[in-house]
Amino acid sequence: MTLLMFDFPSPSPLGKNIREKISAEEGKVFVKTFPDGESFLRVENSVKGRDSIINATLFHPNNWALDLLFLADTLKAQGAKRVGLLAPYLSYMRQDKVFHPGEALTSKTFANLLSSYFDYLITVDPHLHRYSCLEEIYSIPTRVAHAAPLLAQWIHENVQNPFLIGPDSESLQWVQDIAGNSPFLVLTKVRHDDGYVEITWPSLETLGTKTPVLIDDIISSGGTLLQAVEHLKGLNSLSPVCVIIHPLFEENSYQKLQAAGVQKIATCNSIPHPSNQIDLTPLLAQAIRSLSLP
Repeated sequence: MTLLMFDFPSPSPLGKNIREKISAEEGKVFVKTFPDGESFLRVENSVKGRDSIINATLFHPNNWALDLLFLADTLKAQGAKRVGLLAPYLSYMRQDKVFHPGEALTSKTFANLLSSYFDYLITVDPHLHRYSCLEEIYSIPTRVAHAAPLLAQWIHENVQNPFLIGPDSESLQWVQDIAGNSPFLVLTKVRHDDGYVEITWPSLETLGTKTPVLIDDIISSGGTLLQAVEHLKGLNSLSPVCVIIHPLFEENSYQKLQAAGVQKIATCNSIPHPSNQIDLTPLLAQAIRSLSLP
């Protein structure tokens, strides 16, 4: 039976491309808000006995996460065989430790919540820092799709003579995979209590006339990348290229990077943004086939 795929809370180019790639039926749901702020939701497909998946990139989820759970619960109530969650960007992964008494361990709470409503989870390069894998906090099957090969392909096709620069020591493995035969280095990063990020640079004597390519998994305020751009300016290097998986771009960080003289900014379409140049469709279509279809 054909997989039923919902784009939620609104249609997205990535969702449409994936649905066409895997020949899924478009899931249709009607949502409205009552005057008191409560939601009304109605699924408009026949779902009994069918595999269903909801494509919901969890970017700024607080205003609609409850509706997402309503949708998942409604699909199960109507007899869906399984209900999966495709979250190209998985939020609530940063707070992975109680640093001070009284703090909420939101990563674990959010994982418990999603695990209660979904049968499996597919995501792209989640922000794993103190957790070694998603299974430490998620009790449902998970599949992590890695964007490194797509980033490597984009760099190969768009950057002449690249020199890759990773944000911190934890990025060593995936920066190394992306680099292939190209030279690379990783920075040492220390985040202070006031939020300031201090970067220690190794020697860049080998940079020469190579094009610096700054790589990161997530960009939010952009402070780390902006510091790196300014440092490279001091070395009179070529204008850098920024390649990022998840483009949150808070606090006008996209405009700040452009103003700082970055040559190109390329991101994956895990979150819709004008900088999207790297398409995750083939990667996520493969992951869906492996978990959702018989």
